[in-house]
Amino acid sequence: MRIILVTGTGGAGRTAVATATALAEARAGRRVVLVSGDTGVDVADTGPGTLRLLTPTPAADFRREFLALQARSTTALDLLGTTPFEDAELTELPGSAQFALLRAVRDAAVTDADLVVVDLPPLREALALLALPEQLRRYLRRLLPPERQAARALRPMLAQLAGVPLPAQWLYETTARWEAELAAVQEVVDSPDTGVRLVVEPGPAASDALRTARLGLALQGLALDAVVANRVLPADSADPWFAALAAEQHRHLAALREEHPAVRELPHLGRAPRGPEDLLLLAVEDTPAAPVPGWRVEDRREADGILVWHVPLPGAVKDGLSLVRRGDELLLAAGPFRRNVPLPAVLRRCTVTGAGLVEGDLRIRFTPDPGLWPKAAP
Repeated sequence: MRIILVTGTGGAGRTAVATATALAEARAGRRVVLVSGDTGVDVADTGPGTLRLLTPTPAADFRREFLALQARSTTALDLLGTTPFEDAELTELPGSAQFALLRAVRDAAVTDADLVVVDLPPLREALALLALPEQLRRYLRRLLPPERQAARALRPMLAQLAGVPLPAQWLYETTARWEAELAAVQEVVDSPDTGVRLVVEPGPAASDALRTARLGLALQGLALDAVVANRVLPADSADPWFAALAAEQHRHLAALREEHPAVRELPHLGRAPRGPEDLLLLAVEDTPAAPVPGWRVEDRREADGILVWHVPLPGAVKDGLSLVRRGDELLLAAGPFRRNVPLPAVLRRCTVTGAGLVEGDLRIRFTPDPGLWPKAAP
């Protein structure tokens, strides 16, 4: 299954582009699911294919999850004398929309669709959203390590002695369910069949958005498939004012093409899209997902006595980089983005001895720890 994640700068028309792409693919005969929070999306007249709209429901999802958690912890809450909440008095908390969208993406990925198009939030929010499953899974493993469940066979006996069910049991069960849901979403995001598209309007902010997108995605091990330049004015206008504006747009388009090879242009309609036929003018054909540059370890022990971990970070600058080794993880910060990355097994027996940035390639040098490496045979 192909999955296209569409984000962009605020006001650039990412929802229209996502909807147009889904509609065009359905008219071409494919089974398409469009995940979008815009309830005004019109998915009628899809031709030979099918187009299903899947809308996240933050309020309903929050109430369902909260009430389920409350039901599992009834005994503990009774011991505290707590009055339980009822469905009607619950309103979702900040962050509910992000979790609802992730759940909708997971649900769409298990349908029989040929293509899933996801209308993501604006760029910065989208990058944080795509990083969320991995971050939360790390927090869960840190706070409630799976190995601590090894003694779960003793819990029924301990519960009998205590006279009440132990909270740890439902806590671990809930954590395991959350872990499974987050892992399913992360599998979708990390799939080689998942691609990311950036929608921008040609202008001064477009190149900055492209650099932000490439850096944020690269830190997560993802790649940018295409840049969609929306609302491009015709270059041959007889009106001097429009001609000057179009010329400025095309200068910014040229700058975008220098930074990214796949730039798609969409015309300015002169109005907001008014129906399926207008939307089809904004469709971007599906292309194979861009290959993700691998994070690879180069063995230079024989020549230099080191190993080098190559981390591709296009658009990164030296002053915006930070590295901190903590146990078997590396806390890597690039610009406004941060990620805790597990070290490859071979590097866990090494110490970090330096790093350098060469044309978007972060090269982290590791020296083998003599106390942890096997000694060579005499």
